[in-house]
Amino acid sequence: MKKVALITGSSRGIGRAEAIALARDGYAVCVNCVEREDKAQELAAQLRSEGCEAMWYKADVADAAAVKQMVAEVEKTLGAVTLLVNNAGIAKQCLFQDMTEDYWKRIFDVNLNGAFNTIQAVLPHMLHEHSGCIINTSSIWGQHGASCEVAYSATKHAIIGLTRSLAQELAPTNIRVNCVAPGVINTDMVQVLGRETLDALAEDTPVGRLGRPEDASCSLCSISFAAVVSFLASDAASFITGQVITSDGGFIK
Repeated sequence: MKKVALITGSSRGIGRAEAIALARDGYAVCVNCVEREDKAQELAAQLRSEGCEAMWYKADVADAAAVKQMVAEVEKTLGAVTLLVNNAGIAKQCLFQDMTEDYWKRIFDVNLNGAFNTIQAVLPHMLHEHSGCIINTSSIWGQHGASCEVAYSATKHAIIGLTRSLAQELAPTNIRVNCVAPGVINTDMVQVLGRETLDALAEDTPVGRLGRPEDASCSLCSISFAAVVSFLASDAASFITGQVITSDGGFIK
């Protein structure tokens, strides 16, 4: 069966690193974005220049109709999705009492309902084939909680519950569902925390720095997170389902 991966939120950061790793593992990949079309197009072109099969598609995972259309285009262009990586997510720091209802709804729509939408869209083919792999993205804040990130932490905790429950439900159909929980990875998303906070988080991380999703040629640790996803997607992980794999540099909370 042809290996086809859909990685949401993959034009930058962690998703980009995952798309590169999976393409080099032999997957035909769809790079998804909602804003940075230039980055998604650039990555797909880069992968094709390396001899990989790749496309890009703009869709907001919070929009169920747009997700269904994206999956249909992937099936038409690359083939049916055999691996779904739910990486798309948003975050914002604020005190709970200052949080607006609109933001609360938006972060749940993207981080949690987005995973629901994508899984619903790819699951019929996986069920028909009795084969497939779903990898969700949580966070160490989904495991420990985080001050001033209540909404984000709540969605990431819910992703863990979704993963563990769906894994049990789908196990008899040979569809595996796992979750990765990154620590503080140095991406665009975390820059809003400010240099002082990032430096403090680096100090709380035993390896002495933040994680790096890219620049794979420079650092073994920088590819470790994407490598975890590659492993979970591989046949070597065929007996692993319902698990949460943490990659956080030994972060101490």
